[in-house]
Parts: sequence; C-alpha cells; structure tokens
Amino acid sequence: MTPPATPAAFTIVIPTYNERDRLDVLLERIFGACDREALAIAVVIVDDNSADGTGAVADEWAQRRPVRVIHRAGKLGLGSAVLEGFAAAQTEIVGVMDGDLSHPPELLPRLYQTMEEGNFDLAVGSRYVRGGGTSNFPIGRWLLSRVGCWLSRPLTPVRDAMSGFFLIRRSQLEGFHTSVSGFKIGLELFVRSQPRRLAEVGYVFAGRTLGESKMSVGEGLGFLRQLRSLYCDAFTAPVRRPACVTVSTSQERAASASLSGA
Repeated sequence: MTPPATPAAFTIVIPTYNERDRLDVLLERIFGACDREALAIAVVIVDDNSADGTGAVADEWAQRRPVRVIHRAGKLGLGSAVLEGFAAAQTEIVGVMDGDLSHPPELLPRLYQTMEEGNFDLAVGSRYVRGGGTSNFPIGRWLLSRVGCWLSRPLTPVRDAMSGFFLIRRSQLEGFHTSVSGFKIGLELFVRSQPRRLAEVGYVFAGRTLGESKMSVGEGLGFLRQLRSLYCDAFTAPVRRPACVTVSTSQERAASASLSGA
C-alpha cells in the first residue's frame, strides 16, 4: 500500500503565460529545494491560455507531483491569477513567484522557515536589503523598480515593495478586496492586508534571458492608478504601520525576539 502523501506545509502560486521553456527547470528546482529540507510543498500553476503549450507541460507535472493547474480563457491579469491561485490553495501559508526563473526557488524553504520561526504575517523576497541584488537587469527597468519602491515607502516599510516573491498567511486575506488585476498585486497585499509583522529576506534577482518581459506602458499606468488609490485610502483611513525587519541567517532569532512585543 502506498503511504499517504505528507500534507503540504505551504503553497506557491505561479502565474504563467508562455513559459514552456522554463517551467520544467523551475518545478525541478522548487521540488528539489524543498525535498532537500524535507519540506512538503504544493504548487498551483495559473496559466492564462499560453499559446506555446505551457499549460500542457504543467498538466504533465500534475500527474507526478503535488501540482494543480488552473487553465484560464486568456490574459486576465497577474493580480487576478495570484488571487485565484490563493483561493485554490489548501494551506495556511501561501505565496507567489514568477515563472521565468528570475526568483530563486532555493529561497523558498528559508522564506517558509522565516514565517514559522518569527511568526510573521508576511515574508518578502527582497532585492534591496542586505544580501539582495540584481543580475542581468536592464538599467531602465532597474530605475523604474527603484522609483516605484521609493513612491511606495510612505505606504509600507517593505523596501522592495515591487517584489513579486513573497509568502503570506491566508488569515491576512480575510476581508481583502482589490480592483487590481494587473502587475503589482504584491504592493496591494503589503498595504491592504494590514500585516502587523513583516520580514524581508535578501535574494539576487536574475533578469530574464529568454522571452519577453510582461512589463508594458499599460502596466505602468495601472501602477500609478494603484498608487493614487492606496494614497487616497491612507489619507482617509490611516492604519498602524507594521513592524518590518531584514532577516539574515545569523539574525533570524534575534529579529523575532526584537518584534515579540510589536
């Protein structure tokens, strides 16, 4: 008799659109990293009707590993894909990462352990804290990212508010509402889910080497509208600013202790 599968500790959501050439490598690295730490993970792939067969590759993985695939009718937006994936998850801790190998899967166990050991509401993979950085990132996109983070600092203490690589407790999603369907769902969650305790864990972002970036002028304009809405809400109904720390291997316990009364 086959022993029952170990319940997943957390779920990672991967929105995809034309990522066939990267998906096999990404999933191998995700499961490899978690298997080495004896950490059970579930994956939800939300595919927006990729024309290159990404959905079929995901379906093959679903036959042999804890992967669930949600096939959508078209490009319905990154934000809505993330929230649909979260709704399909069965674990208390959920997260999101890109499907293009720009986010290192090897960081996932550490993000999860940070959440559990420090009892954080959010753990964010950050390019702009100690231990973080970028590689093969065009200067124009880097500048846009830094400007976006600077504009977001009055709203959240997260230094990499443009990060699309994070874990969050599902309890933080209760009552969460947003009209954002596009690019920066992370910022929306960092602010509107009203977390009390945040952690940022440094990582090196690897710029895309294959395919095209999902960033566009329309996404940029949508981000500005999103910022305006968040600022309007902040002025009319201020909320308590959460405590936030940068977590490194030698500081995890000290950071948790320093926030124990936050």
